[in-house]
Amino acid sequence: MKQVLVKQGGVVVEDIPAPQVEKGTLLVRVCYSCISVGTEMSGVKASSAPLWKRAWQKPSDVKKVLDRVRSTGLRETSELVRRKLQTAHPIGYSASGFVIAVGEGVEDIAVGARVACAGSQAAHHAEIISVPRNLVVEVPKSVELKDASTVTLGAIALQGVRRAQPTLGETMIVIGLGILGQLTQQILRANGVNVLGVDLDSERVELARSNGMKYGFDVAGDQMIKAAYRLSDGYGADGVIITAATPSSELLSSAFQACRRKGRVVLVGDVGMDIDRQDIYAKELDFLVSTSYGPGRYDRMYEESGLEYPLPYVRWTENRNMGAFLELVADGRVSIRSLVADEFKLDKAPEAYFALQDGAKRPLSVLLSYDQSEKEIVRTVPVGARRHGRDQVIRVAVVGAGGFATNTLMPIMKKMPELFEMVSVVTRQGHNAMNVARQFGISEASTDFEAVLKNSEVDAVVIATRHDLHGRMVLKALKAGKHVMVEKPLCLTEAEALEIENYFRASGDNGNVLMVGFNRRFSPMVAKVRNELKNRTSPVMINYRVNAGFISADNWVHDTQGGGRNLGEACHFYDLFTALTDAEVTSVVAKSIVPKTGYYCKTDNFAMMATYSDGSVANLTYTSLGNAKHPKERMTIYAEDKVIDLEDYRILRGEGVHFSPVEVKQMEKGHREEMKAFAEAVRCGGDWPIPLWQVLQATRIALKVQDQILGVDGDAK
Repeated sequence: MKQVLVKQGGVVVEDIPAPQVEKGTLLVRVCYSCISVGTEMSGVKASSAPLWKRAWQKPSDVKKVLDRVRSTGLRETSELVRRKLQTAHPIGYSASGFVIAVGEGVEDIAVGARVACAGSQAAHHAEIISVPRNLVVEVPKSVELKDASTVTLGAIALQGVRRAQPTLGETMIVIGLGILGQLTQQILRANGVNVLGVDLDSERVELARSNGMKYGFDVAGDQMIKAAYRLSDGYGADGVIITAATPSSELLSSAFQACRRKGRVVLVGDVGMDIDRQDIYAKELDFLVSTSYGPGRYDRMYEESGLEYPLPYVRWTENRNMGAFLELVADGRVSIRSLVADEFKLDKAPEAYFALQDGAKRPLSVLLSYDQSEKEIVRTVPVGARRHGRDQVIRVAVVGAGGFATNTLMPIMKKMPELFEMVSVVTRQGHNAMNVARQFGISEASTDFEAVLKNSEVDAVVIATRHDLHGRMVLKALKAGKHVMVEKPLCLTEAEALEIENYFRASGDNGNVLMVGFNRRFSPMVAKVRNELKNRTSPVMINYRVNAGFISADNWVHDTQGGGRNLGEACHFYDLFTALTDAEVTSVVAKSIVPKTGYYCKTDNFAMMATYSDGSVANLTYTSLGNAKHPKERMTIYAEDKVIDLEDYRILRGEGVHFSPVEVKQMEKGHREEMKAFAEAVRCGGDWPIPLWQVLQATRIALKVQDQILGVDGDAK
């Protein structure tokens, strides 16, 4: 399918893989999408800014880069920054079309329905979009899809009006008569408000007048303030809604000065916010900010997971605002046509964006129209020619291309052409698959996991999706005859672990290699430790401390996709304990703190102890309560008159040991060694790098710990 992308300051239309319908989403064939001059043009301009300017505007990103240099080195960090700068980004956040597929859990909208869609994460300028249910509304029969494609802009304007709480007969000012200001003044008039509109562009003022606005001025500042008092019997405006964009704070000051006592000012646009106390104190003014489409915006649980806010408690969510706006259009109380300057075919999108940059005559908005002929939905797109690696090279499909895959696993495989050839990359979003394919020289981009499994050119799959998908994807890949390298965890439930175990019991040694990304056991420093312990005759004591750092409770790591930090990360350390003892676990005991607030989570502040069949004891303290300046990981081992200390996989020292102290600049966590071990197992057969029983043991320890820290009854073993 075709999609509009922003690339280093330019706008392009490219063929990319179409998305899949997923649980809680609808697949929509787009008829129209709306381009607004404000939000989207700022995104285009930002993508062309030089690196120094971006660094100046976002110093926090500079800190992240410097931290990355310290942990992985300058060369790898430079390559990461280069890839980021070359990335093409999707654009668009308001569209309309027909539903062509409905995901699991969506029961109130059927295939064939006419819908309007919102959301910068979903409602892109693309022929086919996959949109979460709470960002989709059905279009009234009397509303044309052209008009419905402005639904996001309408919801933004409507939310600004709701924040102002206008009452019949009031006088309100709208500052900025771009597309949002034009819609705002129409909605205010529908509420029985006398509207005074202000914009420096006289043509925009006249356009608003033609749509029913009573008063209009093409000046701001003192003259606007005087007009506000003159038209309100000397009291001042009841309220002001700002839909303009300027870095200056003078506009905000003028808005305060134009209000009556106890008035209110609502900010919808983007202006300077240096507030002079004297502007608001004496009049006891209310200053309110309107957040985009309304309640639910920027709440991942609402937008992505489909959590609905109960109507009696949250009357107007962003979804209900979208529907209410379209009803205003259906009733003729809001007119769209005069606000849309032009219409362009999708493949002419670069011309549409150029028109929006025209300084002489800036249109308020333009529409993109899409070919509605029935086309085959293509979810796998060739990107370039295969390089055809050496004999015995492993042809890999990478499934999931988030930060860990693109910053760690894929660069490693790219640097091992004698072992790996990445032939396909599969992601949820087609534009991401295309970006990654180009950056790593991969010949195929796809959104279709099932197609990869059927591809005879694929020997192995590397799974790096979110955690809740791991178990089922691993099983499907194994059944398709593929070798599997899955980033930790193996799975999130005992049922999935048992199903994988039963698969191998039934199939025996079928030649398929399964490896989980428990990389720490492959660290060169851990190799020295294991060599030191290999001839021991007594049990060992292992004390591991993880200063994990805080991750907010609304992050995906903590929800059903991630499973929490015990299942998602601490499994690393349970595997390391198993590798060091090479023994079966006999008991597991775990306790967590009980947070007094919702700021901390049980699953990232706990201590556990495991005992093993050889008599060894290992304990883990995992916490998000610590300070980031302190080292993240530290392990101390006591064994037969030896003490071994490992800090952050950078410093290794010991007493009574046979190795010399080691200290390196960058952490050596074993990722390269892990991938090499996987390749050798696939090519040569024989023993797996991590035996199946050890993979399952680490997984089940994590599950036992999870049960205990969450208060679920269960055996210790």
